[in-house]
Parts: sequence; structure tokens; C-alpha cells
Amino acid sequence: MTDDVVIAPLDLAARVDDALRVQAHAFGLSDDEVAVRRQIVLRHLTYPGARAFGATTPDDRLVGFVYGMPNSRGHWWSTVVEPYLRSQNLDGWLDDSFVITELHVHPGHQNRGIGRGLITTITEGVPEPRSILSAIDVESPARGLYRSLGYADLARRVLFPSAARPYAVMGAPLPLPPLPKRF
Repeated sequence: MTDDVVIAPLDLAARVDDALRVQAHAFGLSDDEVAVRRQIVLRHLTYPGARAFGATTPDDRLVGFVYGMPNSRGHWWSTVVEPYLRSQNLDGWLDDSFVITELHVHPGHQNRGIGRGLITTITEGVPEPRSILSAIDVESPARGLYRSLGYADLARRVLFPSAARPYAVMGAPLPLPPLPKRF
């Protein structure tokens, strides 16, 4: 990770628009999609155990963020992925898991260790023994990062309503490997 970016707890409710600009740039979201996601993020932040971290530059520009929470089978995401996991006899991953709800790094700051720093920081110290997430089901730098941290595919070709592409659900035991020490 570059020395000019700091990862720290993020008041995501206060910086939701900054975070969604990062996500929109990374994912190419329309204004309508951003408006929908804004309401989702704000609702998620009311769930017990929700936490968020941001990566900021010295001038306080948000260049990456992650948020997540203890998973609940009652959450929309879980109800969609449960049949896919159950078909692999892996639906137990939905219990006692910390879900990485969103993780995005501005494209101009990718490949600098920021994503690794965000995901290892948010999962550090959570009481759940494992973590789950979903990622677009293509070979990508994000999927490579997740694999390098111990995440493995639990289900592939998962179809979310209104998503144009299928996703993979991945899981890893916690704690994740620590960030490498700098010398």
C-alpha cells in the first residue's frame, strides 16, 4: 500500500456520497443505480455489528471503502445465495459469518494494496470464525486478491435479480493473513 493512503474507521453514513462515487467509478453505475444503492447502504448501517473502513489521501479524499456486518439468513443477499450454497451442501457458511457487503477502490488507486488493507482491517477482530462475499464471476484482480487471502469459491454462476452478470460466492476462515510488514 502506498504511504500516502490511510485506512481507518469510516463514518459511512456521513460519507456515503463519497463512497458511492468511488463505487460508481469502479463499476460504471448510473445515477439511478447510485440512488438505489445509497438507500441500501444507509439501511445496512443500521444492522447490528455493521462496520466500515475507508482509504483516504492526505487531503481527505476517499479512494476506497469497505463495509460489512455479521450475516443473517434474513438479509436479502442471504436469501438469494442460500439455494446456490445449499445445492453444494455449503449453506452453513451463512451462519456465524461476517459478510463483506461492498469493497471498492477507485481505479486510479488499484493495485497498490489498498483493497487488501481494507478487507484485512475490516475482518480483524470480528467474532465470527469466517467471512463470505460475492464477486462478479469472472477471473479478475479482485477475485485474485480474495483467493490470495484464503477465500475459495463456494458457489458459482449466482444470479442476483437485476444483475447483468453472474456472481461467485466466496468464503474464507478468519482471521485473514495479516498485511506484510514493511521494512
